[in-house]
Amino acid sequence: MRVLVAGGAGFIGTHVCAELLARGHDVVCVDNLVTGSAERVHELDASRRFVFVREDVTRTPLLQVDVVLHLASIESAAERARFPIETMLANSAGTHRLLALAADRGARFVFGSTSGIYGEPTEQPQREIYRGNVDSIGDAACYEESKRFGEALTFEYRRKHGVNVSIVRIFDTYGPGMSLCDGRTLPALINAALDGRPLPIFGDGEQMRSLCHVTDLVDALLLVTLDHDADGQVFNAGNPDAITTNTLARAVAAAAGVPARLEHMAALADERAGLSPDIGRMIRGYDWAPRIELAEGLQRTIVHAAEERADQAFAEVA
Repeated sequence: MRVLVAGGAGFIGTHVCAELLARGHDVVCVDNLVTGSAERVHELDASRRFVFVREDVTRTPLLQVDVVLHLASIESAAERARFPIETMLANSAGTHRLLALAADRGARFVFGSTSGIYGEPTEQPQREIYRGNVDSIGDAACYEESKRFGEALTFEYRRKHGVNVSIVRIFDTYGPGMSLCDGRTLPALINAALDGRPLPIFGDGEQMRSLCHVTDLVDALLLVTLDHDADGQVFNAGNPDAITTNTLARAVAAAAGVPARLEHMAALADERAGLSPDIGRMIRGYDWAPRIELAEGLQRTIVHAAEERADQAFAEVA
């Protein structure tokens, strides 16, 4: 099967491309490298079944493919602040372009959406039928509202053009290769641990966090993506077992082998309540649930992060 992965040079996208290749599929990776990694793409170039197209997702060429997986978006708040319009276009015009490609080629289309479409939730955990508590003009609207539009457009193409589609709403994901400079909670904790600094906690640290290792998330994505019988379905993919930020910080310290020195600071004014997925559909449909324990996942992530930092330091000295 030939699979187009839009955003295939990003954190989750590179793991998806690598796993598809490992399973014997042909992969076309489309990415403009605004936030993706050219180095990761070069690592995949060794396979003759991998093709990289450096292009904005809104101008994806009409290639012959069997499946389109749309992961092209800017997720972190820090990057969205730099590229808000690009974020919106990737999820709107980009989604339109990829859906048109799928319709033209008779390909299946899977939209990688986000837990952010639920906004500031009034129910825990979030089920796929929950319509959300959203803000169309807030700081995160460029991401969350464009994802909501992308979902709507996906189903309109199904209704009008008969495209075989599914939506996967991705919850917080971590693992080797994740950005360590996007300002989010886990990267901030890992950086502090590797620097030997106290671990920063905003507020009382009782905010809930739900983290899924990227290996588990990719398994969920591909179960849905490669299942043509999942047409018209929406799935949550993430870890339903939420923990407090204080607990997460102590787990990071243990995985890094450093003392758990927590430094509490003023709460962030715009910090949201934690999101936690109801994954009943994934369990019933695919017998899928996260399997990598937090301690193991953090250790893998921190080892990789330490190696990346060492490589960067060496490159700067050289």
